[in-house]
Amino acid sequence: MKFREFLKKKNVSLSPKTYFVTAMGAMAQGLFASLLIGTILKTLGEWFGFAFLTELSSFAMNSYVCGAAIGIAVAYALKAPPLVLFSCATVGAAGYICGTVIHTAAAEISYTAGPAGAFLAVLVACELGKLEAGSTKMDILLTPAVTLLSGFAVAKLICPAVAYLMYWLGDFINTATALHPFWMGIIVSVVVGMVLTLPISSAAICAMIGITGIAGGAAAAGCCAQMVGFAVISFRENRFGGLVAQGLGTSMLQMGNIVKRPVIWVPAIVASAVTGPISTMVFKLNCTGVSAGMGTCGLVGPLGIVTAASEKDAMFWIGLVLVCVVLPAVISLAVSELMRKLGWIREGDLALEL
Repeated sequence: MKFREFLKKKNVSLSPKTYFVTAMGAMAQGLFASLLIGTILKTLGEWFGFAFLTELSSFAMNSYVCGAAIGIAVAYALKAPPLVLFSCATVGAAGYICGTVIHTAAAEISYTAGPAGAFLAVLVACELGKLEAGSTKMDILLTPAVTLLSGFAVAKLICPAVAYLMYWLGDFINTATALHPFWMGIIVSVVVGMVLTLPISSAAICAMIGITGIAGGAAAAGCCAQMVGFAVISFRENRFGGLVAQGLGTSMLQMGNIVKRPVIWVPAIVASAVTGPISTMVFKLNCTGVSAGMGTCGLVGPLGIVTAASEKDAMFWIGLVLVCVVLPAVISLAVSELMRKLGWIREGDLALEL
């Protein structure tokens, strides 16, 4: 009992929800504020010839900066005291860049732990730093020392294994999708799309495993299907406010309604199961990392597809619009209307409090 009281006093919850929902969501925000916005600025700079945007993006996309952004974001979400919060910037950078050398048939690849390493190192360092903070009159020295030493220990001892695991997962998904674009297109699109709607960060997961190529395109398609799908099928209940909130914000707003009546998830899932293989087999859309898990949130998913495209001909633009917007809207609406007629979806099942 005393130990639990001590943890409560130090604001350490040991809760899976805190670590894998709240903290992981914060990690995605850290990535958004560095790597993702940097990618968007780089694209705009290249399109319009703004050299200062390209220069700014190179700083935002730097591994140390991304790691530091994740460190601060996660520590802030865990309600770390100031000295722990500031120290976690360094811990995040260390966790991000630590990795291992992977030997393949073609070459040796230096692979860092990336967002997953930063997340894990900061998670451990932040909680240990919180336990020490406020315990002695030497806080100004001991708190950052405990935070940095524990975080660096995780970075050096565990992050190389994390790097290898992330490489293996990403390589497996990317390779399997290239070899079996139809079935993997369905699986990746549906799974990542559902994760987007769940209170878990799909963007963070896509960034951690390094999803790329047509697998990334399938992930983006699934996320777009969820957001556009829910925005369209709930229009009669939520009108334009719901259309914008879900279509450009997040389909996670429907999570409460899904818990009450899971069947309302079917139209968006069907849409993602259709658009995924269309993306991988017909239009062969590519997307990379965090953008693949963002869907139409701020149009980041479509912008990620545009950025990853090597050729932007008429077929590409048609595919982009169809996969990200038109097909999710049409398929979800058709399925939902049928389900409404059958009584499986009732009036008010999709209503939000906006």
